[in-house]
Amino acid sequence: MFAALSACVWSEMRASAAATSLSLNQRPIIGVLAQENLQRDRFAQGSSYIAASYVKYLEAAGARVVPIRINRTEEEYTEIFFSINGLLLPGGDVDLQTSQCSQAARIFYNLALRANDARDYFPIWGTCQGFQQLSFFTAKENLLTLTDTRAVALPLNFTRMSHSSRLFRSFPKDLLQTLAEENITSNFHRWSLSTQNYSRNTNLKRFYKILSTNNDGKKEFISTMEAYRYPFYAVQWHPEKSPFEWIDKPGMVHSTAAVRACFHTASFLVSEAMKNFHRFSSPADEDKALIYNFSPVFRGVDAVFVQNYYFD
Repeated sequence: MFAALSACVWSEMRASAAATSLSLNQRPIIGVLAQENLQRDRFAQGSSYIAASYVKYLEAAGARVVPIRINRTEEEYTEIFFSINGLLLPGGDVDLQTSQCSQAARIFYNLALRANDARDYFPIWGTCQGFQQLSFFTAKENLLTLTDTRAVALPLNFTRMSHSSRLFRSFPKDLLQTLAEENITSNFHRWSLSTQNYSRNTNLKRFYKILSTNNDGKKEFISTMEAYRYPFYAVQWHPEKSPFEWIDKPGMVHSTAAVRACFHTASFLVSEAMKNFHRFSSPADEDKALIYNFSPVFRGVDAVFVQNYYFD
């Protein structure tokens, strides 16, 4: 898979990482992966989309965004990888094995493994479907199970590992308490990774630590996890929805605490991306790649996504 990457590229990457290890990238750019339009969408202006809430989520925390479009070559994805400073895999409803979205996500996942092994710090964040993609890539099998979590807000059942986790250790104590006690994390998924299935898969147990769980009344599932050795993070809930999505459904929470949780997760991801120093080959190439070149389409406040970006 990495035949196109010469030993010279990886050598230069290690040198760059070492040279900049004591500083931070103050201009981080995070890629957001697009996905196929699978449902009838009268607003669609292309075959794929990115919900604007994910873009706002990152921009509000101090990052710029590059849309990563589906149906591109591995060489194109590799070039993008070495131009951005992190990756967000958004929620959605595509096939984890056969979709173009998941195929692209797998390429970035493998590139990130190789980069981090070479001491080139590259974070990946997965939300909902992104969580499921990361678990599938690591487990090497689909271990998801159906849960009754299509539109419900829940508190987080924190594990002991959460206290020393990279993700949660910088959260204010009062916010962690609220997350643990109040129904403020939005869940909009049919499939979950049960704690039982996690425990049965050696690959997952060695790779990810569980930071929080939830229960639909019958099954306990993982709601937050982070990798032991890699800057990979996954949440089954939706921190980006509270400030940016307005459909009137159970599970949608717009409280101050829910909005704070959104911005603390986004701020954490951006701080992780600031440890990476990939860059575009020129300012002109960077400008052409940014999301600013596309206009979001307003779909109505009662739509699942208030705004979408569409791509051919």
